[in-house]
Amino acid sequence: MSDVEEWALYAKRVGLNLQKARLAKGYSQERVAYDAGLSKVQYQRLENGGFAGDPPSNPTIRTLMAVCQILGVRPDDVLPEPWPDLHAR
Repeated sequence: MSDVEEWALYAKRVGLNLQKARLAKGYSQERVAYDAGLSKVQYQRLENGGFAGDPPSNPTIRTLMAVCQILGVRPDDVLPEPWPDLHAR
C-alpha cells in the first residue's frame, strides 16, 4: 500500500470518529463547522477524509483541537491507532 493510500484510509477512520462524536452530541455539521470557525465544506471534508479527486484530508492541529473541543472529545478519541508510519522513506 502506498503512503497516499495509507493516509487516505487513516483520514477516513478519523472522519468516522468525528462523525460518531458529532452524532452522539446531536450536532449538525453546520453547527460544528460554525463553532470551529470552518466552512461547512471544510468540516464535511474532515468527516469524509477528503473528497474524490483531492488529496486526503490533513487538518491542522488547531482545526483538530477546535473540533474536538466542540464535540467534547480528546484528540486521542478521534486519532485511532495504529497510526500510519510517517517516517521519511
